[in-house]
Amino acid sequence: MGEEKKENVICDKSYAFALRIIKLYKFLTGEQKEFVLAKQLLRSGTSVGANVEEAIAASSKADFIHKLNIAAKEARETSYWLRLLKDSQYIPEKAFDSIHEDCMQLRKIISKILITMKSNL
Repeated sequence: MGEEKKENVICDKSYAFALRIIKLYKFLTGEQKEFVLAKQLLRSGTSVGANVEEAIAASSKADFIHKLNIAAKEARETSYWLRLLKDSQYIPEKAFDSIHEDCMQLRKIISKILITMKSNL
């Protein structure tokens, strides 16, 4: 039952994060005219939530862990693209700080769920 609450939190946070990524993508492609990095960010940033959803529908604990590991990797990749966009001055530091903090929170939550699941095997 405690795990269900964590799954809901991660679902909600990863979905909200995906929406933020989509808004950032629109800004990057519309105002900044940056398409290549923006597309990479869109793919990895929205993939986090998609893999969380797949994990919740997993057919086994091993499948759940596998899908959540993919979500963790996508979150890590998203952090990379965000840092690159900030350092290349496509996004302002203040905007970066906010969305990157959300990304880091997702990574921490996913990591804690994975540690818990692996210790219960």
